[in-house]
Amino acid sequence: KLPVGQVYGITWHRNNEDLGFTLVSAHFTADVYSVNIRTNKVERWTESETGGLNTANFSDAELVRWQSFDGRTISGFLYRPPTKFPGKRPVIIDIHGGPEGQSRPSFLGRYNYYLNELGVALLFPNVRGSTGYGKTFMTLDNAYKREDSVRDIGALLDWIATQPDLDKDRILVSGGSYGGYMSLAVATKYSDRIRAAIDIVGISNFVTFLENTESYRRDLRRVEYGDERDPKMREFLLKISPVNNASNIRKPLFVIHGQNDPRVPLREAEQIVETVRKNNIPVWYLMAKDEGHGFSKKQNIDFQFYATVMFVKEYLLK
Repeated sequence: KLPVGQVYGITWHRNNEDLGFTLVSAHFTADVYSVNIRTNKVERWTESETGGLNTANFSDAELVRWQSFDGRTISGFLYRPPTKFPGKRPVIIDIHGGPEGQSRPSFLGRYNYYLNELGVALLFPNVRGSTGYGKTFMTLDNAYKREDSVRDIGALLDWIATQPDLDKDRILVSGGSYGGYMSLAVATKYSDRIRAAIDIVGISNFVTFLENTESYRRDLRRVEYGDERDPKMREFLLKISPVNNASNIRKPLFVIHGQNDPRVPLREAEQIVETVRKNNIPVWYLMAKDEGHGFSKKQNIDFQFYATVMFVKEYLLK
């Protein structure tokens, strides 16, 4: 019996009996295991460094499913905080980028702080458009179907309300890149049902994004989002862009971006910050001058994390 986690790099041993592989779980980063196919004996070959942390009590991922607006089943992974936190727990919904990406259970690293120290549940949904669920599912958010994926999160908010240990009145939505767009879109569609939103290197206007993203990826993105040069599609993209619906954002917003982002240019962050601030909504804005599409330097990653913890404490937990 293997620990719950992701399996990578399956390789046969030369003895033709042991199958070696790398396993990543909520309790360790990446370790080498083998299983003997004749005896079913499982052996762990390595012990990864986790900085002296006791990871035994880290939360395991729980696969959860809910029905969306069209009856389709959507799924995600839920990490519940330890039982030392009584009552209904606040929730952070963290939406992956891509959109052809997939959230999978793994070692959460510093995210465990939200669970073990702040008592916040973490939920990673795989809305329509995610990979890993077949070609049809992956195209269900293309072009004019873009907002159907946002409605998947609306259905998730309904599901959270049915859970006895989750607090439907304390929900924060977050995401990076396409997940940043999703976070902004949820803030425009369901502002009355969330406490706050975090947009990390996200798209705020599909037309300006497509016009200004690096040329080497523009045609690829047009296949996903639609071609902004077509007048009908351009009208639709402008209609659904969060910056053009910013008057509906009535909850605090945290926008994080790198100045040198070639994929989602900095202007996507600047225009949503400017627009939402005009509505007298609290907006935190963090821009790193030496980063691109996401923070990669440790000092910046640390600063982003500490700032996010402050934002969560201020607007989700108070």
